[in-house]
Amino acid sequence: MALNRAQIVIIENVLRSSLRHKFQTYNPEPAFMPFHTRLLGQDRMALFSFIHSLNTNFGTTIFEPVAQALAIERFRSAELQQVAGSHISSEAQRVIQNIMDGLITATAFPDKIREIEAIRSVCQSGEMRRVKPTKVDIKVVAYDGSIILFDIKTAKPNSGAFKEFKRTLLEWVAVTLATNPSAIIQTLIAIPYNPYEPKPYSRWTMRGMLDLDLGHELKVADEFWDFLGGEGAYLQLLDIFERVGVELRPEIDDYFARYGHSSSLS
Repeated sequence: MALNRAQIVIIENVLRSSLRHKFQTYNPEPAFMPFHTRLLGQDRMALFSFIHSLNTNFGTTIFEPVAQALAIERFRSAELQQVAGSHISSEAQRVIQNIMDGLITATAFPDKIREIEAIRSVCQSGEMRRVKPTKVDIKVVAYDGSIILFDIKTAKPNSGAFKEFKRTLLEWVAVTLATNPSAIIQTLIAIPYNPYEPKPYSRWTMRGMLDLDLGHELKVADEFWDFLGGEGAYLQLLDIFERVGVELRPEIDDYFARYGHSSSLS
């Protein structure tokens, strides 16, 4: 079994507290939608609004602490919302821009290992500039000292966003190497689930921008969760989510009963 009892308890508590906190603090913004309400019912519209609101912070309130609970058993450390670094060399910035230009114009193909070494070779060359890179959603450090930085994204990012994702991953490499030039570092995008299941994740929108070979820059669904928690962690997580959902079903129904009917649509 990938997850031990202590991890399961932590994850269950994360889910319970997150959902109950949402019930206590959720205040739907006024939205007069008379056609939708009359067609679907006020309770269903309330449920739709609630789910949409929950999705906006699902990553920080659920996915990130769950990822940390998984990783802490298999890695030396696992920390959330970390700063990758505060300085970047002017030469590293130049190399990153050259990489981006090559990918955008399709005159080069993504090769993360080569890109990291190109940045490493100039990571302390030129002027050291103070920067404020995007925060790392989860930073894990392996027992061999290697550093893995994850940026957790929604299941269907728009295609144009991948240019910024790629730049963020390269900048994380540069600011980390600026203070530790010999660091073994990996920077990746994590997508918690595959919306196309059972078909493979549709990666064409990011092809040509991210290095998809051997999971160098992207981990989706079980690739991500099993990497952090061990083989089988993803399937266990789904079971935990389902079990807590069944446990909290009476509370969920009671909450939505105020909007007219039970939230159960069966």
